[in-house]
Amino acid sequence: MILQRFSRSLRPALLLLAMLLTLSAGAQQKYTAPALSQADSWSMILVPDPQTYNKFSRNQPLFELMTQWIAENIDFLKIKLVLCTGDLVEQNEFINPDGKVGNQPSKKQWEAAARAFGHLDAKVPYIAATGNHDYGYSSAEVRITRYNEYFPVDKNFLTQKMLREVTLNGQDIPTMENAVFEFTSPHGKKMLVLNLEFAPRDTVLAWATGVVNLPKYNDHFVIVLTHSYLNAQNEHIVTEGYKLKDRNYGAAIFEKLIKPSKNIRMVFGGHIGAPDNPKAHIAFRTDLNAAGKKVHQMVFNAQALGGGWFGNGGDGWLRILEFTAANTVKVRTFSPLFAISPITQQFAWRTEAHDQFEILLD
Repeated sequence: MILQRFSRSLRPALLLLAMLLTLSAGAQQKYTAPALSQADSWSMILVPDPQTYNKFSRNQPLFELMTQWIAENIDFLKIKLVLCTGDLVEQNEFINPDGKVGNQPSKKQWEAAARAFGHLDAKVPYIAATGNHDYGYSSAEVRITRYNEYFPVDKNFLTQKMLREVTLNGQDIPTMENAVFEFTSPHGKKMLVLNLEFAPRDTVLAWATGVVNLPKYNDHFVIVLTHSYLNAQNEHIVTEGYKLKDRNYGAAIFEKLIKPSKNIRMVFGGHIGAPDNPKAHIAFRTDLNAAGKKVHQMVFNAQALGGGWFGNGGDGWLRILEFTAANTVKVRTFSPLFAISPITQQFAWRTEAHDQFEILLD
């Protein structure tokens, strides 16, 4: 009798436990690994600012996990290009870390960034923008950078094969900080990627305008990759407090380069964020260029997710951009870090409207 009453008293708790286990199992069973939605699609991977991964020794393997995941999925996802939004390091020229805001001197940070991207060398082309933290001593006090030392043009011969145009950086050296890369998509579309330094100088924007307007590129689909472009309110950034005198942020880049150019169709950037707030790291807007064509502009970052500025570096988030034969781009936000374990796979996708959407190209 006592056992029966005890059993009856436990029934609600047991039922609740069974429901929770069922829900948990169901959530995990819903996980599906990344895949192309159409057999004739191809993809591009957008990697957000990796500075918070590289400034801590404990986080550096997480960034390598991301690039190794990309390498493992090149064939399956038909990855043709990888783009990184800049801020490869937290400090460009820093020799005495305090262990709190970071425990790696700049040399170790640059080595970590180069090592992580090294998993893609000779496997897939990649292009990395420069951010404010890649210049100066801490953050863009001057335009000195070690970018070319760790990301020279011949680091990845597949990227080098795409290089078509280049101009001088702030140290009067020709580097990939300001460069144009050409490729033909699997759908036969001629494409250019225009990589621009952080807050590009007037001379750089003039050079870029001249290049994209060359007759040989008239029919190309041009993508601009730069670091500081939109804020979290989807507005072009007008100004920031960096000491550089000759500089252009999002609003000026749009007015001087993007809007007047008839073939620029997409812009990608990074730079923005706030601790553990995904929406503060992203932005999107569409404007018309001089030809009346839509220019889709996307900012994607994650550096302060996973514990803020001193957390795990960004929870492993990256974006998969699937280009379909129907002239759409399917945007998906995915974390190889969460996907690696069955326990966390249920968190591997961000599926809100601002993280999972489609772009219809003209």
